[in-house]
Amino acid sequence: MKDWFTVERLDCETFAISEYRHWEQTHCYLLLGTRSALLIDTGLGIANLRKVVDSLTKLPVLAVTTHVHWDHIGGHGLFGKIAVHEKEESWLSGGFPLPLEVVKRNLTRLPCDFPAEFDLASYRIFQGKPEQILGDGDWIDLGGRRVQAVHTPGHSPGHCCFYEPERGYLYTGDLIYQGCLDAFYPTTNPELFFQSVQKIRRLAFGRVLPGHFNLDVPIDLTRRVEAAFAGLRQAGKLKQGGGLFDFGDFQIHI
Repeated sequence: MKDWFTVERLDCETFAISEYRHWEQTHCYLLLGTRSALLIDTGLGIANLRKVVDSLTKLPVLAVTTHVHWDHIGGHGLFGKIAVHEKEESWLSGGFPLPLEVVKRNLTRLPCDFPAEFDLASYRIFQGKPEQILGDGDWIDLGGRRVQAVHTPGHSPGHCCFYEPERGYLYTGDLIYQGCLDAFYPTTNPELFFQSVQKIRRLAFGRVLPGHFNLDVPIDLTRRVEAAFAGLRQAGKLKQGGGLFDFGDFQIHI
């Protein structure tokens, strides 16, 4: 299990916990305050994330959700306190939008050396009642450290980024990363995706911390993603079914 996760210290109170052995290469982020800790996303649910978190802190942990997709809520059941944006509360508590069989196909889409204790037959999508419902602009106070939920719909209706103005960190989930940005699912909205990128561009940040792939994201990526969406809108292609567009170190699928 310990080899499944890679733990990287971003500063003395912030850790990235990554699943590089899977094709999704998901990242969760553990933020430590003086009174409590915040865990942004819980990954795939393939191995026991709680053991890793407990090895890093003894503080009480709140798990917040950038969005309710299977690869971001896999370990939610290991944590007693969960927060989610109001527009995806129903997805988390009984209305997950994909059948289990589709999730399992995605999970095993590419060859993967799963840990020995992982049993695909018993894999389940987390469903449960969140303790806290988040709205746009809500603050989470960890004690000496405050994090803001920023509603950024488009990839999903309740997608949120999490913003730390004091440290200049922006945790972007599936809104910004170096890979394929997806807005082609029935529950996505390409126009809202573009508006959300514009929204975060107004924030003052010095580091982008994505939900997938390369952790060392170029700071100009958000500007380039915004420009790419603007070009697609101008060309009349910013609508579902528009296609897959390649911009070098990122793609947009609509």
